[in-house]
Amino acid sequence: MTFDTRGKVGGGVLLALLGAGIPALVGAALHTDVGEPYQETRLYFGTERPDGRPAVGEREFMGFLDREITPAFPEGLTVQDGHGQWRGRNGAIVREVSYEVVLLYPEKEADERGMRVERIRRAYEERFQQDSVGRSDDQVTAEF
Repeated sequence: MTFDTRGKVGGGVLLALLGAGIPALVGAALHTDVGEPYQETRLYFGTERPDGRPAVGEREFMGFLDREITPAFPEGLTVQDGHGQWRGRNGAIVREVSYEVVLLYPEKEADERGMRVERIRRAYEERFQQDSVGRSDDQVTAEF
């Protein structure tokens, strides 16, 4: 009588390797402290104008980006095209092309950077006759 142990030995080695690797994989999945504390600010720029003039065009917005936002955040930013909507003062739903700008900066600089963000918001509101520029802030971790 002969026994073929190749499958059993191979399977045992495979189980041993998997057993050793699973705790490491689980540990890596649970370790989410990658990066440093950052502030993420998202700005929402509408384009419709209340006086009936044409909406803020892409060229105008990119000019504003170059003149106002990039100098305030030269390390980098993200611009995304959007389609927003909101309820106007008369109750009607206004739909418009919009732009979302995402800014990331170290949490320790949040106060000073927040002042820059507010200057950008005011400048856009004044230049393009906007009621407001939306802003949201979150604490995140980031690594570059």
